[in-house]
Amino acid sequence: MDKQTNAEFKYLILIEPLGFLYGSAGRFLSPENLVGRSGSSFPPSAATVSGIFAANYGNDAIQNLYLAGAFWGKTEDVKSQQNFYVPTPLTYLIKNGKLHHKLSWDGAKEGWFDEKGEAPVDKFDKGTWLAIADWNNPTKVEKSPWKPSPHLHPRLEQDERRVVRKQDTNDEEQQGSLFLENAVQMPQDTCLVYLSTHNLEPGWYRFGGEGHLVEITCLELNEQNKALLSQSIEKQFALITPAVWGSNRLSYRYPIYLQKGDSQKYKQEDPESNDKNVWSVETLYTGRSIPFRYRLGDHNNPQPHQPKVLSRGRYAVPAGTVYVLKKPLNQPWQDWDESWFPKEGPSLKRWGCGLALPL
Repeated sequence: MDKQTNAEFKYLILIEPLGFLYGSAGRFLSPENLVGRSGSSFPPSAATVSGIFAANYGNDAIQNLYLAGAFWGKTEDVKSQQNFYVPTPLTYLIKNGKLHHKLSWDGAKEGWFDEKGEAPVDKFDKGTWLAIADWNNPTKVEKSPWKPSPHLHPRLEQDERRVVRKQDTNDEEQQGSLFLENAVQMPQDTCLVYLSTHNLEPGWYRFGGEGHLVEITCLELNEQNKALLSQSIEKQFALITPAVWGSNRLSYRYPIYLQKGDSQKYKQEDPESNDKNVWSVETLYTGRSIPFRYRLGDHNNPQPHQPKVLSRGRYAVPAGTVYVLKKPLNQPWQDWDESWFPKEGPSLKRWGCGLALPL
């Protein structure tokens, strides 16, 4: 029997930056070696928002918390109509912000073709976003509104404008440090959007690395979006968040059956399924896998705003991936069995892993 979880989203979490946001996720540089760049990671994952809940309510109070994101929206549209943007399905071929082709799977020809039965050959836009209000009738899309703004962060002498070097002092706290922060600037009329099962008190919070300040607003999810998120997933659906499938050691493109202890021995529950796969996948339309990693706070750390527990590095199926199954799932994402999701600390379902909408 499937393990039932109360993962029905009830709130929208709106995050409006009060200045820059943190977009880095890379290495530190030393004063002697400035070669290389810090990696970038934006928008922040749902795990970052989970940290705000944990800091304000305590870890015990959020054991049943589920989040999903990140999405974004135009602030007034989100507050008045709850219309926000989610990643565009990859089978929608976009050019100059408009939908030119919608690919569909042809099982007889074993290929993806447009409305005319052809396979378009052209350069199309990537990384676009579709308004959730237009999910069932898409016509146009938007590009990401944010812009990177790199900043070097040196540690300077108190009386001189130069970087402290290690050979200048034996004090470990005064030794030199330098890193490149990929700060991100968002337009004033936009905000980040996350789905949540729990309410979060509105106010100003520190969000992400470097302690950047944001203003958070919490809205009750309207009936239209509740209905869309509660639609049963049948044979064809698209991911609107990255998905990590497999074990804690191996990453797959779809859920797999595992025995206790996360061993690499699989159990065959469905004789018609694809070997060890939970789903009977006919095909999928996807892109290059993306790195997936998060940090968990350490309650023993004297500096709680600097978490030290880093999760295992994983690869995720990118948002926008379209699945075509041989058998319908007949249930919305919120009712998916939690055993389908890898678990390292909390289950990755807590952070909206593989949130899907029907096509």
